[in-house]
This record gives sequence, structure tokens and C-alpha cells, in this order.
Amino acid sequence: MKSKYPIGILGATGMVGQRYIQLLADHPWFEIVWLAASDRSSGKPYGEAAKWRLETPLPARIAKMIVSPAEPENAPKTIFASVDATIARELEPAFAEAGCAVISNSSAFRMAANVPLVIPEVNADHLKMIEEQPWRKESGGYIVTNPNCSTIGLVLALKPIEERFGIEKIFVTTMQAVSGAGYPGVASMDILDNVVPFIGGEEEKMEAETLKLLGKLGGRTVTPLAAGMTAHCNRVAVVDGHTECVSIKLGNKLGRKVTREEMLAAWAEFKPLAGLDLPFAPEQPIEWTPQPDRPQPRLDRHRGKGMTVTVGRLRPCNLLDWKFVLLSHNTVRGAAGATILNAEMLASQNKLQ
Repeated sequence: MKSKYPIGILGATGMVGQRYIQLLADHPWFEIVWLAASDRSSGKPYGEAAKWRLETPLPARIAKMIVSPAEPENAPKTIFASVDATIARELEPAFAEAGCAVISNSSAFRMAANVPLVIPEVNADHLKMIEEQPWRKESGGYIVTNPNCSTIGLVLALKPIEERFGIEKIFVTTMQAVSGAGYPGVASMDILDNVVPFIGGEEEKMEAETLKLLGKLGGRTVTPLAAGMTAHCNRVAVVDGHTECVSIKLGNKLGRKVTREEMLAAWAEFKPLAGLDLPFAPEQPIEWTPQPDRPQPRLDRHRGKGMTVTVGRLRPCNLLDWKFVLLSHNTVRGAAGATILNAEMLASQNKLQ
């Protein structure tokens, strides 16, 4: 590229905002030129406004940048957004109305009929929906969302299975990292020596988003996948990395039972972004691990620089057809990295300014 796309981060001081900064530090396509956060941070140097919580140092250039008000005026035309859903319902349309491409990690508009909910390996064709948004027609702006952190790993693992064999039922139990709750997250006295079997709204998001992502775009709307699904979501004492235990009942596309070898081949051969040269697209989006006690968050969350989903423990299910375990990095693939990859896909389609 002759020059980089200027990028703004809305919600820059939060945990996902910090992860954007970390991941974009040496990005070949994007350059951070604008940071915005709440009124209490506005006007301060970023290094003073944000309590940096990541394992790599805060880039000196970013530390000196002055945090702007969360307003479209003077913002660049591409915005990575990660703010509370209540705030996003007000702010994200304002930025889209001002002509910005709002690429969002918020849940506010994920299920809106004319807003694409996208994982590029799964349903990049849904990006066409931005043309139906009123902002696009009036100012050129639009909103694109990525899914919930627990949904992304599940859907990536299911997509090649659904394509080849069909899926009729999905049963998933999650063990979700505390970083998914943001900072300060879950109080130590609540999570240490404990499992919390409730994450507000998580199960409902996971069930609805999964079926939309695996659905088909027809005309102006997405018809969700016609499968039954249930989710149990739990918070566990892990810093990063969501683990999910999945059981599925397959369709009958082959007219016979699906073998273990066919399941493994579906994952191994799933490389839908090959040849696009998107910087954040992992060469292998789904990696199989044969060890009987894997995947594990501490050992597997950084595969593919945090963008690869690891699957293991594939075995027959006595109630449905097959069961397996998956692991994904919830703040990289499940949040900031997902937004960046969506932006790369949009850039490849000449939909960024």
C-alpha cells in the first residue's frame, strides 16, 4: 500500500481498546491517528488517561496522543469501536451518519436486520448488507459488527462442518476467561476457587448470533440457520482464552454417517481466505490438536498470533453425533483481532476511505 488507512479508536482506554493499540502497533495497512474515550479521559495524554494492562509496553507515540471527545467531529473515516452497548446505540449511528465506517465490537447492532454480523472466514458475503443502511446512502457511512467473544470460536469450528454435512442441533458449554468481563472484571473473591455459572445475556447472544452467522443472505436479510441450539455459559479463573465443550447433531447431506476422518478433513481443509493476503488472517484458522488433554488456554490461546481456533477431543456423542472441545483467544480472535480482520476484508473490497 502507498499509504496507510487512518484509524480512530472509540473506547480507547478500555481493555479491547488497549488490545487494538497493541495489535495495530506495526500493522502494514492501518495507522492509529485518533483516540476517544469518556469525558473523564478527554483532553489528557493517553498514557495518563489509560491504565495500561497488557503484557507489551504502551507505544510511546500513542502514550503522547491526546484523547479526544467521543464525537464524530475531527474523527477519521474508519472507526474501531468498543464501548458499552448502551453507549454504542447512541454513538455508533452518529459516527455512521457523519460518513464513518464504524467497525464495532459492541453488541448493540449485531442482530439489527440491516447490519452485517461478520467473521470473514464464515460469511464475508454478508458485508453486502451495508448498502441497505440509510447512513451508507446518505453519507457513505455504515456499521459492521463482529460477534460475541464466545460465539466466534464456536462458529469458526462449526462452519466447515455445516458446509459439508449440515448441522441440526448444537449444544455448547463454555468456560470463559475473566478478561471477557473487561477491567476490573470479576472480583477476585468471586472467581478464585470458584466457577460462576452465569454471565448476563451471554447465552442469549451466543444462541442468536451463531444462527445468524451460519445463516444465508437472501436479498436484503439473513435467514438464520435452521438448527436447534442451547448454550450454558460459565466464568472461570482463567485470564485469557475461552474453552467450549460442544456436541452436535449433523444433517444428512451425505446420506450416511460422517466419519471421524471426514470431520478432521473438514477442519484441516478450511482455508477460505487463502490468497487474499489479509495481514490478520491466520494461515490455518482451525488447528487440530491430537493430545487427549488439549486444547488448554495457557498452552493454545496464542496459536496463529491469537487468531486461530484450536479443536481437540473429537469423539462420538452418545446423545447427538459428535462432540469436541475448542479454545479461542477471547480478546484477540474474539474481540480486537476480529474487528481488525473485518476492517482488512472491507479494505480489500475498497469499502474504506
